[in-house]
Amino acid sequence: MSDVNQETAAAPAELPRPARNFRLLLSPTPRGARLARLLSTEQLRSWGLLSDAATHVIAELAANAATHGRMPGRNFQLTLNVVGDTPRVEVTDTRSERLPKAQHPGTEEESGRGLLIVAALADRWGVSSDAVPRKTVWAELTVPVGD
Repeated sequence: MSDVNQETAAAPAELPRPARNFRLLLSPTPRGARLARLLSTEQLRSWGLLSDAATHVIAELAANAATHGRMPGRNFQLTLNVVGDTPRVEVTDTRSERLPKAQHPGTEEESGRGLLIVAALADRWGVSSDAVPRKTVWAELTVPVGD
């Protein structure tokens, strides 16, 4: 009987963290990119997963969608999917013919480093083709859980 009580008294196994999702449709403008960064950063904060790396990745992917994925009258979509401590940032736009490519701009260039920043900060990143005319640029990061 004491064996049963010892097993029952053992600490319960930790339950897995639930999957969390957040989705925004935004205008492909500098304001839309800024809102994507601000709103998704606040969402990550509410989940206890805020990190500078995630904020920078979101900012770069949203800015790229607003700049290179822009098509008049079409919004871009930002999606955050979090499983455990791994946020996956997805930015979908309607310019599937414009696939992102990491560049190595000269030292005098003011832009062109966004995907290099994403590659440096994310654990994984890539591009997936959706139903024409969409593409999704995604990145996954491991973020320590906040207190």
